[in-house]
Amino acid sequence: MLPVAILAGGLATRLRPLTSTMPKALVPVAGKPFLLHQLEYLCTQGVRQVVLCTGYRASQIEAVVGNGSVCGLKVDYSEDGETLLGTGGAIAKALPLLGNGPFFVINGDVMWLDGMGNTLQALAARFQPEKISALLLMQPTVGAVGYGGVGDFGMLPDGQLYRRPEVEVAPFIHTGIQILTPALFLDCPKAPFSLNRIYDLAADQGRLYGLRHEGRWMELNRPEGLAAAERALED
Repeated sequence: MLPVAILAGGLATRLRPLTSTMPKALVPVAGKPFLLHQLEYLCTQGVRQVVLCTGYRASQIEAVVGNGSVCGLKVDYSEDGETLLGTGGAIAKALPLLGNGPFFVINGDVMWLDGMGNTLQALAARFQPEKISALLLMQPTVGAVGYGGVGDFGMLPDGQLYRRPEVEVAPFIHTGIQILTPALFLDCPKAPFSLNRIYDLAADQGRLYGLRHEGRWMELNRPEGLAAAERALED
């Protein structure tokens, strides 16, 4: 399985006061820091190498996770430092730890349950480096738990993605689960930047694709998302 970078450095202002004294990754869900649930789940999906991209209260995360052996993983850390680098900047800094090939990037506040098969293996099987630079796992906008927006992308029959027109609701949202290639970051800015820059670059090249997620997905950046995750983990 490809290495995984987890974005766990944001300020999580929408979950305050829960996140006033702890990073969002350590907010307890079903009696355990959510990041541990996520890491244990990745291990069951065949992942062995993880890079945690940390920033806000990074030392707390490292104190809980350590080298990852508690979850059956090898965990390294890439810390933003004094300035938060944004999602794109955080991945750019972590590249030396991720190797020379494609890698997964997963938001630290998303939870997914498989449909008919292993979600990450399905993404890896769909990824074709000769035609795809970024492959995003997509969830139908309608019914997405914990999501408060109007969608991100439309998807053509072959899976190619295009940005939502400004006045429309898009049929799909990006789940925060994806495969990216290092080449997309070759000319990235030194200043903080978003992964949206990377998606737009891949789209301009005709190399941004999506795969529809057939299972459940929820975003844990709002109280209703946390409550849904609690229920799912207790089932």
